[in-house]
Amino acid sequence: MRWLVCLVGVLALAGCGNRALRPLEYRSDKPLREFTRAEQVIEPQKFDYFAQIEIEKKGKVLIDLYESEAPVTVNSFVFLALNRFYDGLVWHRVIPDYIAQTGDPTGTGAGGPGYRFGLEVSPKLRYDRAGVVGMARTFDPGSNGSQFFITYQPTPILNGQYTIFGQVTEGIDVLGNLAPTEGPKAVNPDKRDRIKSVRILVRNK
Repeated sequence: MRWLVCLVGVLALAGCGNRALRPLEYRSDKPLREFTRAEQVIEPQKFDYFAQIEIEKKGKVLIDLYESEAPVTVNSFVFLALNRFYDGLVWHRVIPDYIAQTGDPTGTGAGGPGYRFGLEVSPKLRYDRAGVVGMARTFDPGSNGSQFFITYQPTPILNGQYTIFGQVTEGIDVLGNLAPTEGPKAVNPDKRDRIKSVRILVRNK
């Protein structure tokens, strides 16, 4: 796990000594949403991986991805992001003081990328703080796909049950401004927040 100490922009990235962040090129110029598998796209031995999520009208969130602890999950997430899979998707499940969830192309909580993969659990990682990034799934541990969530506070009930693959390092306040979809202040479906883009950033190890 790493903590980013440089401020990051989408197009202009400041260097941290000799370990400057740089954006990876997209593999598509439009969102692609149906696949049979995730191609191998990450090189965990060579690079540290980050994701910058821009949320329409709200701001940006920076996530430190755990490519060493959850290589299959991070590879899938990076593959989908590079194919613009997440562009335009809604935050379909936002529960204050619990989680914000997105990554479903149908916006219903039942969709995915066309393939599934298994649970990755590391004893070093826990849902012990705000900003932990985990994979959503059904009751089947092998049903990970494209949906993910970010915690608003410690949620130990999730430990060992859902893959942890990252940590928010910047923009946790942006997530706090997402429109709730459950509870007394729940918005109508057409008012849900959307992802504008997900940019993958890397730096040399």
